[in-house]
Amino acid sequence: MDKKIIVIGSGFASLSAACYLAKAGNKVTLYEKNASVGGRARRLSREGFHFDIGPTWYWMPGVFDKFFADFGKQVSDYYVLEKLAPAYDVYFEGNEKVTIDDHLDAIATTFENIEAGSAKKLRSFINEAQDNYAIAVDKMVYKPGNSPLELVTPETITRVGQFFSTISKEVRKRFKNEKLIKILEFPVLFLGAKPSDTPSFYSFMNFADFGLGTWHPKKGMYAVVEAMQNLAEELGVDIHTNATVSKILVKDGKAIGVHVNGSDEYADIVVSGADYHHSEQLLDKKNRMYSEAYWDKKIFAPSSLLFYVGFDKKLENVSHHTLFFDTPFEPHAKEIYDTKVWPKEPLFYASFPSKTDSFFAPEGKEAATFLIPIAPGLEDTEAIRKQYFDIIIHRLEKITQQSVKQNVIFVESYCVNDFIKDYNSYKGNAYGLANILTQTAFLRPKIKSRKVQNLFFTGQLTVPGPGVPPSLISGKIVSEQIIKEFSS
Repeated sequence: MDKKIIVIGSGFASLSAACYLAKAGNKVTLYEKNASVGGRARRLSREGFHFDIGPTWYWMPGVFDKFFADFGKQVSDYYVLEKLAPAYDVYFEGNEKVTIDDHLDAIATTFENIEAGSAKKLRSFINEAQDNYAIAVDKMVYKPGNSPLELVTPETITRVGQFFSTISKEVRKRFKNEKLIKILEFPVLFLGAKPSDTPSFYSFMNFADFGLGTWHPKKGMYAVVEAMQNLAEELGVDIHTNATVSKILVKDGKAIGVHVNGSDEYADIVVSGADYHHSEQLLDKKNRMYSEAYWDKKIFAPSSLLFYVGFDKKLENVSHHTLFFDTPFEPHAKEIYDTKVWPKEPLFYASFPSKTDSFFAPEGKEAATFLIPIAPGLEDTEAIRKQYFDIIIHRLEKITQQSVKQNVIFVESYCVNDFIKDYNSYKGNAYGLANILTQTAFLRPKIKSRKVQNLFFTGQLTVPGPGVPPSLISGKIVSEQIIKEFSS
């Protein structure tokens, strides 16, 4: 191939697509509206503290390995990776803490100590999850979502029933202790849906958790973004930041370029890794595949209320990743997906990366990111943000038995309005479309426009779905479709 290609956005999917397309011999130009690349995975720096604005979990390391290997590179060429031990802590009601270690034997012992007989059940469950992981990664997630037949393989046929049961049902068949159930339901929250709505086949996320472990790239997830940016530039990708695309140019039914920062820039092919709904708003209405009614009916993954906090001391009784499940999950899930209101007693997640990596905070101080999952589209005001910060700080103090509020140096918040402003995110969602059965694979928005030739899409609203590894894969999928179509 020798085409001129424009890529909109610079998240993981866009950077991935740009790299693959440049490797294939194309002249690739990438436009990013914000001042730095990374999309949702940018970095916030203030007063010697650093924060990953978006993703903080590094799971499925093999997907990252495979991406860099496709270019004759290794992860270690760009950043240092270490396995977290422990992987994370989970707090429950009554200040009871469960530590998830960095290998299955230790985790099985923890389970057995909580519920007799559960170690054997856990090993059986994780063995099944490992088989599902191999099928998902080797047979399914790299498919373009063009046809339901992509899902039909000898392996998937034997697991048809797993698409019509749910994670919640399968976990509760095996385990009775509510703490263990919550821990096993937790990984599928990365897919953006309730465990009770997520097909049990997605137990492969449990293997990603307990089998493959939780990792940390030195200097955080933004180190991965920087690695991909460096790779893209090594391959000749021309990257422009502070470059807002306001129109996808179409002539005679073909995408011919974009209008960016007041000028028309032309290309043979346009790939948008921006929010899919927003990408279609860059087209005249007649050229859009999906109506507003279509998007309104879709089940979106949650949005988030995030706080980035600098503390003037080291905190106690917390790990790099800490989950606060000290309130009931079901009411919070209902408030996200059903009633769509601000939660009364939210579960929340906290990351303290300076526990592991001195890059994130000055000596003797602590960097913390707090995340409350919420329904997209909620009213977002400074008063509401302050209310919820007070709630979680109070809970943190009570649960971890320490005083911290007076040790706060600063607080930066991020919520629905920011997701819309910075990423043109539909209703301010944080993770894209939920991966439920009716929004899986070929049932997701298509990577190729049916109405405009030479226009393609990538990212968490198309195949294969939300999350960092799927976004890397999405960039590869769309590039392979383009290369296949235009090489022939």
